[in-house]
Order: sequence, then C-alpha cells, then structure tokens
Amino acid sequence: MTAGSDDAPALRAAARAFSRVPMQVIGDYHQDGYAHLKGLLPPEVPAAFLATFKQDVGGGPIALQKDHVNLLNRPALDVYGFHYPPMLFFLWGLTPIVSELVGRELLPTYDYMRLYRRGDVCKVHFDRYSCEHSLSLTLAYSDGQPWALELGKARQDPNAGVHDDFGGEPYSAIPMAVGDAVLYQGVHHRHGRMAPNPNTWSAHLFLHWVDRDGPYRDQAFDGNGAPPLVDFQFA
Repeated sequence: MTAGSDDAPALRAAARAFSRVPMQVIGDYHQDGYAHLKGLLPPEVPAAFLATFKQDVGGGPIALQKDHVNLLNRPALDVYGFHYPPMLFFLWGLTPIVSELVGRELLPTYDYMRLYRRGDVCKVHFDRYSCEHSLSLTLAYSDGQPWALELGKARQDPNAGVHDDFGGEPYSAIPMAVGDAVLYQGVHHRHGRMAPNPNTWSAHLFLHWVDRDGPYRDQAFDGNGAPPLVDFQFA
C-alpha cells in the first residue's frame, strides 16, 4: 500500500513524534568496547513481553533451584530463548540495528532472561566466544531503582576467572532505565554487577551475536548451523 497525499500530514506527524525520542548512543563501542543505548526500546515493549511471560508461567511464586552458576551469589531465574521462543524474536529482530551499530554483518547466537532478587550480585567475568557482540537490555525494576552494569575499561584476552571485583582495573558503571541497553564486547571486557540489586526484583535480557564472517561464526544459532530451508504445501 502506498501513501497518498491525504496521508502526508499523518506521516509527517509520526516522523516528528519519533524524532523527539530517538535512541541515543553514548560512548564509542569500538574504542571503549561498550556503549550505552538509551531508549533502545520504548518501555511499553518490555512491559508487554513480561506480562505475556507472567501469564505463561502462572500466578504462583517462582520456585528456584538450589544450584546456581558460579557467577551469582545465590540462585536466580534464568530462561533461555530455546525454552521460551518469544524471546528469540528480540534476538532476531534486533539483529539489523545491532549490525548497524557494530558496523559488521552479524548472526545471532542465543539469548536468555534473568530475574534477579534484592541483594543479588553478578561477579566479574568474561563471556564465552558466542558472545562476541552482546546486549544487556533492562526489562523492568520492581521498585524503579536503576542497577548499573559495570564494565572493565581494559581490553584483555578472555579467561575463565570469576572475581568479586575488578581489582585495580579501571571500570565504568552504567545505570540503565527500562528499555535502555548496553552494547558490549563481553569476550574481551570483564563485566558484572558488584553492587547488590536494590530492587525487590529486576528483569534483564541478554542477547548475543557473532560476526557473520568472523572466527566465531560456528557459534551462530547457538552452534546449530544454518537454519534448514522449509517448504510449504497447500491443500
């Protein structure tokens, strides 16, 4: 459908509305290894997603397993995109804009959501190779208290070490509003959340990509190779 002359005023009004709230990129991703994306998503989008998720998991309390990854001080709720497919649409849908920001053609690897509780911390660590380009997206704070993501300023070779803090390494702390994100090179820049979560709970979505023609291309689509071609038949 094409827009006729009668549609022009509405289109101009829509363009003006969007121009008032553009995404703001703070920082130099290639020089610093990370950048703050203010207003990546309007807050209504994360709210709609979490409402759907809450409906799907039911209204009762969330049971947490006793075991937890060594990055955390206690269990949190982790949900992966391959377990809850609506999350994959964030990963797939954000691929073009993240590719544009990075300046390279990217392929998605995986994503997951984590629900933290009050007092939780995430220890300082590097990511694995499937997280060549990563996005930490804030979905919600129960009490509206921003909880900063902290990133080391030095580019380093990755290792499996997990630490309570950055030691003597300089780092930045980036607080995010709902709908904000941090784009970061988690394979080469240590990161974590050392300060305890000030909210009763908070929800965060972590999304990961690799260069289409880079050394970690085999990690695309969670290491499962190129998606198969499909065919449709009709009665």
